[in-house]
Amino acid sequence: MTDGYRKALILEYFTIGYNVLEAILSIGFGYMAGSPALIGFGLDSIVESLSGSVLVWRLRMHGRIDPEAEERIERRAQRLVGITFLILAAYILYESVGKLISLERPEASIPGIVIAITSLIVMPFLAYQKVRYAKRIKSRALLADAKETIVCSFLSLALLIGLMANLALGWWWADPVVGLIIVAFLVKEGIEGIRGEDE
Repeated sequence: MTDGYRKALILEYFTIGYNVLEAILSIGFGYMAGSPALIGFGLDSIVESLSGSVLVWRLRMHGRIDPEAEERIERRAQRLVGITFLILAAYILYESVGKLISLERPEASIPGIVIAITSLIVMPFLAYQKVRYAKRIKSRALLADAKETIVCSFLSLALLIGLMANLALGWWWADPVVGLIIVAFLVKEGIEGIRGEDE
């Protein structure tokens, strides 16, 4: 296995570990605060872990099979990552529309704000590194996973804006509105991933 693939694998293992921890904390603190936004963020972390697991499977196959079989696995991994985009989009759409209709106000959560800020630091760095190595090893699947990591950064920002706007200004609707904007991006990228479209 080349150095590029080894480093890409390390990035994916870190992604999985970080997101599992983030999911546990977000869902736990979200449940305690009664915050659907924070719980939704934790579920996003589970989807991100699933995407990372798909990439670990794909990257570990490199060099073990012939180039034609590796290309098939690359396309399959890319499609699976695309499916995780659509799963995440469906959940965020459901939660965002539900909160707007029911006028549900997410509660302020200091642990939630800390989680969102931490994610805003970690996720852009991870996404940058994934894009870098995706180009180096020419992996469309890793590039698709990098986009999902970028989406996680946007969701972190949306969560932070929602919690802070509600806390400081009483703007309860900020979180679901930003969520709907992110849904459009998720659907576009998910469809492209499933179709196997390249950048």
